[in-house]
Amino acid sequence: MWGYTSGMLLGQKPCKDCEPAQVNHILLKTSSYLSLALKPVLKPLDHLFARVIPNRSFAWFDIAGPLVLRLFAWMRIGKLDTEIREHDSDRTKALWGEAKRRGIAMRQFRLGVVKDLFIAVHQGTTRCFDGLPRPIGPDALSLYWMDNKPVMREHFGAANIPIARGGSVFSEKAGLALFRALRKPVITKPHTGSRSRHTTIHIDTEEGFLRGFRNAKVLSPKVLIEEELEGFVFRGTLIGGKLQAVLRREPPHVIGDGKHSIHQLVELENSRPERTSKTFHPIATEEEAEEELVRQRFTWESVPEKGTFVPLSQKISRGIGASNTDVTDDVHPDNRELLEKIGALLDDPLVGVDFIMNDVGVSWKEQVRSGVIECNSLPFIDLHHYPLNGTPRNVAGALWDLIFPASKKE
Repeated sequence: MWGYTSGMLLGQKPCKDCEPAQVNHILLKTSSYLSLALKPVLKPLDHLFARVIPNRSFAWFDIAGPLVLRLFAWMRIGKLDTEIREHDSDRTKALWGEAKRRGIAMRQFRLGVVKDLFIAVHQGTTRCFDGLPRPIGPDALSLYWMDNKPVMREHFGAANIPIARGGSVFSEKAGLALFRALRKPVITKPHTGSRSRHTTIHIDTEEGFLRGFRNAKVLSPKVLIEEELEGFVFRGTLIGGKLQAVLRREPPHVIGDGKHSIHQLVELENSRPERTSKTFHPIATEEEAEEELVRQRFTWESVPEKGTFVPLSQKISRGIGASNTDVTDDVHPDNRELLEKIGALLDDPLVGVDFIMNDVGVSWKEQVRSGVIECNSLPFIDLHHYPLNGTPRNVAGALWDLIFPASKKE
C-alpha cells in the first residue's frame, strides 16, 4: 500500500512516467523484491492453512475487524464515518451509493492514507472488508497470482487463453535476446504494478528497447517484454464468474470531421461539461501530445478526414484526458465466452480483466494481435458506473447481490 501512495514521495521529484498517480520508486521496488523472496517461502503455508481451516459460514475478519476498528475510533486513532465524503474515490461512491439504495448500513474507517476499510451490515449480518467485499469462504488460489503478470501468463498460456508472446527477465542481456526473438513492435513494463507506470510502447530498435528496459527497472527487479497487441484496451468485469460489463478505454483523442483542425477538435471536446468533473479531465496538449502528432505526421493545424481517429497520447489515464465508452451490448459471443472462461479458471467471484483488440464486436479468433494483458483482484468497478460515453452499468449492485442476496432490488 505504501509504495502506491502519491502523497508519500519522501523527497522524490514527481515522475512523468508515473503520471497521473505518483508512487515512490524505492518503496515500490523494495516491495517487489520482498514479494519475489517471500512468495516461495509462504506458498506452502498458504496451502497448509487452506487445508486446516475448511470452508465455513463466517469469516474471522468479520468478527474481529469491526471490534478493532471501533476500538481504534474510541481511542481517537482514526475515525469511523457513516457518510461518503466529497473526496472519496469513485469506486467507494459507487459501492456505497448502491449500499444505501439497498438499506445496507456502511461505515468507513479513516486514518491518514488508510481509507479503504469498511464495515457493512444488513439484516444482522456484518461484513468487514478492504476495498471491495468478497463472499464468505476460502480465498481462491488465483488471488495469489492473478495480479502477477508473469505468473498469470503461465496459467493463461497453459489454458490456451490468448496472450502476447514474450516473457519476463532480470538482465539486459536476457532481455535483448528475447527482444530479438519477438515480432516488432514490442512493449516493456514492470512485472508488477498498474496504471501503465514506466511502460514503453512502439519499441522496434535495440536502442529503444534498452531505454524501455531501464525505465521499467526503476520500479521492478524483473521486466516484462511482450509483442505489442493491436487495438484498444478493454476492461471486462466479472462478478460470480459472469460478465457484467465491458468498457473500452480510449487514449486522449479526437475524431476528424473533415472540417476542423486537430487544435479546434480538441477545444470542442474539452468544452464538454463532463470534462470539468473529478472523473474526467481536459485533453492535455503538451509535449507528449506534440510527439504523438509528429509520429502520425500531423500538426495541430491538420484537418483529419471524417472518421479518422487521432490519438494524442498512448496512455489511457483519465488524468490526461483519456475517455471511455461502455460497449457491453456489443460484445461478440466468442469474446464473452473467453472472458467467462477466464472467470472459471480464476475461480474468484470478483475479477477485472484487461484485454486488447480492435473491435469487441468481432470474435477474438479473427483478430490476430489480440489478447489478455492483465487481471485485477480489486477492480475499479466505478469505470462502469461513470463512463464518459454509453450506458452506465450497475456492477456494484451485482456485487452486493453476491454479498447480501436478501438486499437484491428487482
